[in-house]
Amino acid sequence: MTTYGHRTGRLDVRVNGARPGDRVVVSQASHQFAFGNIGFELLDAVTAGAVDEAFARDWLALFNQATLPFYWRQFEPTEGAPNTDPMMDGARWFADRGVRLKGHPLVWHTLAPQWLLGRSAGEVERALRERITRDVTRFAGLVDEWDAINEAVIMPRFVAEANAITPLAANVGSVEMVRLAFETARAANDRAKLVLNDFLLTDEYARLIADCLDAGIDIDAIGLQTHMHQGFRGEDELGQILEQFGTFGLPLQLTETTLVSGDLMPEHIDDLNDYQVEHWPSTPEGEERQADDIARHYRMCVAHPLVESVTYWGLQDGAMWLGAPGGLVRADGTRKPAYDTLEGLIRGEWWVAPTEHVVGVDGRIPVSGWGGCYRIEGPAGSAKVTVEAGQSATATATLV
Repeated sequence: MTTYGHRTGRLDVRVNGARPGDRVVVSQASHQFAFGNIGFELLDAVTAGAVDEAFARDWLALFNQATLPFYWRQFEPTEGAPNTDPMMDGARWFADRGVRLKGHPLVWHTLAPQWLLGRSAGEVERALRERITRDVTRFAGLVDEWDAINEAVIMPRFVAEANAITPLAANVGSVEMVRLAFETARAANDRAKLVLNDFLLTDEYARLIADCLDAGIDIDAIGLQTHMHQGFRGEDELGQILEQFGTFGLPLQLTETTLVSGDLMPEHIDDLNDYQVEHWPSTPEGEERQADDIARHYRMCVAHPLVESVTYWGLQDGAMWLGAPGGLVRADGTRKPAYDTLEGLIRGEWWVAPTEHVVGVDGRIPVSGWGGCYRIEGPAGSAKVTVEAGQSATATATLV
């Protein structure tokens, strides 16, 4: 049986502004666990002033964290002219709606700017450090979590596209590239949460993590990409992955999750990028499979004590990576069964229904449930308190 006791907590709350015998209602307002999605589509819509309200409503009903695209080539297509203002506007749109923000990524060989090509390793390193410092500093307080470096395992040997980052990585090695990313970002914002992210969930990635930790690099979380275009990995394989990377005792983030609702990508495909088809439709049978896979994947991740977030990589078909039918919403905007399944978990099974409490003679009430923020409402007004997962504590709330 799946257990989630480590996700819940309890508060003994003194309610100022309420008298003994007053009735107050406690309702959950947010989750401590990060249920994320990419914010790319909404970011573009905010920038264009054309937000689809139905799409935004579906997005916000499920997700409390948005990953924003800081791909260097796209973010700074012309040297010295980053798209800071549009990104800032989009970030504020999410933040104003209570959504936490994560930047992706600060360092990556893919989508490195073309204007870096032909420069010396020293010049590339200098430009890279300046980019990290600039963006982490400018977005501090709004974006305080970053995939500091993406796919560092293959970075020194990447040959699919000419770029200026791979030669630098080949020169200094993966560990020193990780150090460059983490220490430069940390110096720019010492409150930032920095994630090491990779798709290669193998012993090679585990060795890189161990080598980085041995080298004194302060990693805040381990990112595990799980694009499953060839089908759900299954509980056994996923469990082995979580066990292997959980041995470091660091928080785990399932950073890039995709499950398709159409035909599965053939098993013989090694690099997912090699499978590009003109039309990849969602099917009724695939949608039922996707809904079941969503439930199995999220249940297992939420049950694991070290997993702190799961980020789905897109909401709607038509904009998914590689054109896959991986959305939780069809291209016409209608919800797939997978959307309803995930909503039933996040807003149903993993959500505390509003409860009424009578304030005790000592002015206190108990508040318990999933880690997150709770609203207390009574005759004198309302207040918010935070329940920490796995903890039992006391708190004071003043109704205003």
